[in-house]
Amino acid sequence: MRHVEAMAATNRIPTAITMVPRAKALTSWGRMTALGYEIAHERLGESTEGAALARGLARSYGDASLPARASDRLASTLLADRVLAFDPVSGRLRAESGLTLAELNRLFIPRGWFTPVSPGTQFVTLGGMVASDVHGKNHHRDGCFGAHVSGLLVRLGDGDLVECSPREHSDLFYGCIGGMGLLGHILEVEFQLRAIPSPWIRTETLRVNNLGEFLTCLSDAASRFPYTMGWIDCLARQKHLGRGVLMAGEWSSEAPPGARPPAHSLRFPFDLPTGALNRYTARAFNTAFFRAHRAGISRSLSTPEPFFYPLDRVLDWNRAYGKRGFTQYQCVLPRAAGPEAVHEFLQRMVQTQSTSPLCVIKDCGPEGRGVLSFPLEGTSIAADMRITEETPRVVRLLNEFVISAGGRIYLTKDRFTSRRDFAAMEPRLPTFNALRERWDPNRRLRSALSQRLLEY
Repeated sequence: MRHVEAMAATNRIPTAITMVPRAKALTSWGRMTALGYEIAHERLGESTEGAALARGLARSYGDASLPARASDRLASTLLADRVLAFDPVSGRLRAESGLTLAELNRLFIPRGWFTPVSPGTQFVTLGGMVASDVHGKNHHRDGCFGAHVSGLLVRLGDGDLVECSPREHSDLFYGCIGGMGLLGHILEVEFQLRAIPSPWIRTETLRVNNLGEFLTCLSDAASRFPYTMGWIDCLARQKHLGRGVLMAGEWSSEAPPGARPPAHSLRFPFDLPTGALNRYTARAFNTAFFRAHRAGISRSLSTPEPFFYPLDRVLDWNRAYGKRGFTQYQCVLPRAAGPEAVHEFLQRMVQTQSTSPLCVIKDCGPEGRGVLSFPLEGTSIAADMRITEETPRVVRLLNEFVISAGGRIYLTKDRFTSRRDFAAMEPRLPTFNALRERWDPNRRLRSALSQRLLEY
């Protein structure tokens, strides 16, 4: 693999060293907080030594990036964001784990390369993409991000540095893929970029009238497009249950004449009052959004930002849920459970009346090899919920159905699932626990999530 000097020159070379001298409140994207120490250092080989957890932009919604104890030290990866090597022929890239997807896109899309899998925001780091084994609109074809990773440099809980891959320490490698940072601090990531013919996406949008129609259209679009997903009006009932908008796309070989770069992002200026985003305002938004899309198919060309990252256009959009914050319930229901299971789940979600304007449905392909990776072949549904006194009960009710259907939840978005529910929905848990016993027997690596779901 050849090093690219020009690439290093454009990539930010961090020099600052920041140390937080005392415990402070650390926050997740869902605005959950916990006390702990966080140290940012450009040399992860030093800052991760003795750390309980590493974290990047803290975009996990719940407690995955938060310390288990107020005395725990976290290593921020954000100053370690260098591109270490890139082969312009094969597209193989190696970088430090703090490199953000936004920076990766800025560097490589103009050069004709794109990440093989992208989540719904580009404000994540490579380390976080591995730890969550993120999935995207192309999971039905390309699986999770971990399927395209060929090597990791990991610092273990005992301080050792280990290079792992599908051939070398493969159990550690697949444990780290989707392992929520609990088997080792991820210092470097090597993976395969995808060649793209242009920085433009050919998109197709279709308004859909109910869930049965949606599942059929989603399956049809998945056979024709590499990228598919849908927005659902999760407050619509009866014959309108599951109505929404299906979006599909593929890279275009041509740029439109007179094309302009996307507009700059806006910033959400303040916290909305608690309760401002409720089922009444959500219902009004959902109805307006659904009717804003005309019946039939609409086709257009799009840049990657509005297609892959529509919410990134409004920075700090999590402030719309107020200071109490929010969670996102994301589950996947196996194909074997049939469309009846998706219908029943959506009905239960509607009955809770706790969901927001953001509800997404996606088609998932076969289960990946990451020991705790989220997706399995079936249908994924995700919905934001503002935090109320009722939220834990709603999560229990939804978990009850997901477990009965043979599904599971996405840990990166979770905040309220109990240890008992997690064990009931996760047959791979004994395998993961055995890996922790082998690679971190003293449980030096931990998070608030591991304390909640794994006892330590």
